[in-house]
Amino acid sequence: MRRMLTALAAGALLVTGSACGSSDGSADPDPGSSGGTTTVRLGLIPIVDVAPVYLGQKKGFYDRHGLKLQISKASGGAAIVPGVAGGQFQFGFSNVTSLLIARTNGVPVKAVSNGIASTGVAGKDFAGLAVKKGSPIRSARDLEGKKVAINTLKNINESAVRESVRKDGGDPDKVNFVELAFDQMPAALDAGQVDAVCAVEPALATVKGQGGQVIASPLVDVAANTTVALYFTSARYQQQNADVVKRFQQATAESLAYADAHPDEARQIITTYTKIPASVLEQVILPKWPAEPDRASIEALAKLGEKDGFFKKTPDVNALLP
Repeated sequence: MRRMLTALAAGALLVTGSACGSSDGSADPDPGSSGGTTTVRLGLIPIVDVAPVYLGQKKGFYDRHGLKLQISKASGGAAIVPGVAGGQFQFGFSNVTSLLIARTNGVPVKAVSNGIASTGVAGKDFAGLAVKKGSPIRSARDLEGKKVAINTLKNINESAVRESVRKDGGDPDKVNFVELAFDQMPAALDAGQVDAVCAVEPALATVKGQGGQVIASPLVDVAANTTVALYFTSARYQQQNADVVKRFQQATAESLAYADAHPDEARQIITTYTKIPASVLEQVILPKWPAEPDRASIEALAKLGEKDGFFKKTPDVNALLP
């Protein structure tokens, strides 16, 4: 396990190093307590999903719980997981499937707070399966034999698209999935390099701005209110720093509730940590930020991932959740 975590941590450093940033300049190499405040490193993806943390930081929720966040930006949850496991970050943000994969690979991560959820409304979700204007593809079953872009192979979006195809009467094994970063999807779709994309905001708004059409809402097809991502820590850190974890949970819960109740402020804070043009941001569909994860949807993702062969063994949802 020690060798595996060392390798994972090294991989995280390689992946995140070039895409790493801090919310307040250079990071303290040894986070700790000072003057009643505990400094913790948090690994985030610079996307719409994490707006509550930045908003909570601005509103002082973390300060009031004696926490100072040093935010490092990573390219994806798959990079953040080994960063937390190896001690590079104390907390991280990652999608549910990535965390389940980590658990089944023997990496002891533990969810501490809800992250984001689908809107639950087909055609009006922050994630969508889209085709270009004029495409003959009308529904998910038409994707058989077609090239579909997803951000990471054998992960949450592939699970979701496969479920959309199944529910529409198609065979997901006949879909040709290709890996492509979200921000590259609009151009690739417009150029005809792929037949469809599973995009999230703000890439989805860009696709629709080009005339693209949403043919399915994969996360809605997984469950009514799919929990998509969670904030997490390592089991070891939780055991050794239970009070810090509790304060992080409380501050994050306040941040989620505030963002969900103040969508305009959440939309505005996104401009401070992304390069999303204001014109695009106005069209972005925000996710939901409920206080608690939806266990049924997490169990559904676990079953779908197992059905599609993403896990080495049956994932233990109870071991992951708080």
